[in-house]
Amino acid sequence: MKLVKIATLLILFIFIVSGAFVGMAFHFNASPELIKSDDYFRISSGQNGVTIAGELEDLGFISSAKAFLIYTKIKGTGGEMKTGYYRIPAGSTMKQIHDLLLSGRQVLYSVTIPEGWTIRNIAQKLDEEGITPADEFIESAGNDSYLSEFGIETDSVEGFLFPDTYSFPLAFPAEKVIQTMVNNFFENLSEIVDYSSMVSKELYDKIILASIVEKEYRVADEAAMIASVFYNRLETGMSLGSCASVVYIITDILNKDHPDTIYYSDLEIESDYNTYIHEGLTPSPISNPGNTALKAAFYPEESDYYYFLLKDANAGQHYFSKTYGEHNQAYSLYIKKE
Repeated sequence: MKLVKIATLLILFIFIVSGAFVGMAFHFNASPELIKSDDYFRISSGQNGVTIAGELEDLGFISSAKAFLIYTKIKGTGGEMKTGYYRIPAGSTMKQIHDLLLSGRQVLYSVTIPEGWTIRNIAQKLDEEGITPADEFIESAGNDSYLSEFGIETDSVEGFLFPDTYSFPLAFPAEKVIQTMVNNFFENLSEIVDYSSMVSKELYDKIILASIVEKEYRVADEAAMIASVFYNRLETGMSLGSCASVVYIITDILNKDHPDTIYYSDLEIESDYNTYIHEGLTPSPISNPGNTALKAAFYPEESDYYYFLLKDANAGQHYFSKTYGEHNQAYSLYIKKE
C-alpha cells in the first residue's frame, strides 16, 4: 500500500513537472498575437532580468514574464542580456526574443558626418541622433589612447575622425564611436599614402595642414593648389593667414556662433590658432579632413603662388597670385564685379 502511494505521488510529480515544461515550452514557442508587425524594445543600462521580463510582458512582446524568468534561470542568462535598442520581428516567439536580447544584435542607425566638421559639430549630431551624448563624446575625444597605436602623440582626436556615413546603434558608447571613426581614418589614409615610415610630427603636421585646406577649398580641383600656397608660405616663414583658423577660434574655442563675416578685429584675436598673427601651423587640426584635403596635403601642386582669393562665391573658384600686388589687384577686380 505504501509503495502504491509512493508510485502515485511520483507519477503526480512527473505529471506536474511535465505539465510545467509543456506550459513553458508553449510560452516560449508561441507568438503573442500582439506582435503583428516589427516593433522595438530597449534595454537600458542597469536593468536586470526581472525588469526586462516585466517590460516585455507589459508591452505585449511575451505572454508570461514568469515563464521568461524561469527560462533565463535554467539557461543562466538572466544577467547577460545586452543593453541596447532592438528590432523584434513580427511573430517572434519568446525564445527568439530571449536569444535576440542575448545576442546584442541591435538596430543600427545611419549617420553622415560631413567633411570639415569639428569634434563639437560631430558631438552635437551624434547627440541629436540619440547615438551618444555630446558631453561624453567631447570628453572621450580628449583621450589620446585611440591614437597611441598609430604613434600619434596629441591630446585629442581632432583631425582623425574620418568624415563618412556610419551605422551605429542607439546609446552606443562614445569610446566605441570614436574608435570606429579613427580606424576608418587610418584605413582611408593608407589608401592615399604609405605613412608607416613617417615620424609622428611629420604625419601630424600633414593632418593639421589638411584640416586647414579642408576648410578653405570649395572646388575639389583647387584643393591641391591651396595646399601649395600654404606650403610656399611655410617655407618662406610667412604666416598662413587662414580665415578658417580664425573661425575655429570663434566657434570651437570661444564657443560662439559661426560668424557671417570676418572683421579686421577678428584677425587680431590673441590665440595660438590665429594664423594671421602667428607663423606656422595651428597647434592641432581645426577640422576633420576628408580624402580630397588629405590628398592635397600629401600631394600638393607645385606653384609660385603665395595668395588666393575667392573670385566667384557661387562657383567656389579662387584667384591665385604670386605677389601681394597681384593679390590686391585681384581683390580690387573682385570688389568692382560686386
